[in-house]
Amino acid sequence: MKIFEIIDGDKDKTVGALLYFEKERTCIVELQEYLDEWSAPFLFASYVKNKVYTIPRDVSALWVRGRVIPSGRQNISDILKVHHLKEYDEMKFLEISEGRCSQDEMYIRQLDKLPEFVVERQQKNLSECVILGAYNILCFFADGNTRKIDLKNISKKDSEAQPIDRLAGLDKVLENDRLYRSGKLGTGGYFVTFNDSIDVPTDILYELGEKVPLGLEDFKTFVRHNIIDTTESCEMLECSRQNISYMVNQEQMSAVKEDVRGNLYLKGEVLSNRW
Repeated sequence: MKIFEIIDGDKDKTVGALLYFEKERTCIVELQEYLDEWSAPFLFASYVKNKVYTIPRDVSALWVRGRVIPSGRQNISDILKVHHLKEYDEMKFLEISEGRCSQDEMYIRQLDKLPEFVVERQQKNLSECVILGAYNILCFFADGNTRKIDLKNISKKDSEAQPIDRLAGLDKVLENDRLYRSGKLGTGGYFVTFNDSIDVPTDILYELGEKVPLGLEDFKTFVRHNIIDTTESCEMLECSRQNISYMVNQEQMSAVKEDVRGNLYLKGEVLSNRW
């Protein structure tokens, strides 16, 4: 993951941070909470107005695209040659230009580690999730909380509470069991995603979920759906058993159970190695 500080050059203040998960090519913008709709980047004004400071991945990507040379530019092949690029890469162009554009005075600067406000906010990100029956999801959060969320209920509650539509497409999930069953942990634990296209943000799951003790049947479902063996891990990551062993030695993932015939791993931990 690459981390960039977003700076307002006009006011010489940090606006937020841009997180870029290279393997997934996913962007997440984390904004400072002192911002209001007038001081935030224009594209994010409606989110900040509604006190939403973690920007969805699709809107974050739009912000990046709005600050770089478009892929359809007539002389794009010549531009790629000048910068020694074999293919068009939005993030490469963003780094080259330091995120500067004519729209505002914002620019980016690469950081070695996550800002403290992002670290603190990520405590409410997901560590793992389990797709249960009846459109319920069991969510395990980084701060140790476990919550059970009824998607039918949050669809109603959030539509009433939020002027901005952060649950676009959820109605399709509730109408299609196969689509619902595709649900999995999203990049960085920032969302649960269905078919890798319809996202439910973590903060909604955290705020509207019911805090529950972990029941036996829920735990059994968790084990059935989220523990995979070495062979399945290799298939998911498209790598060899030696690669899996290396990741374990580097503490990127750990075996739930060790066995001479292969180890078992948490599905969420395996997925996190794709980010």
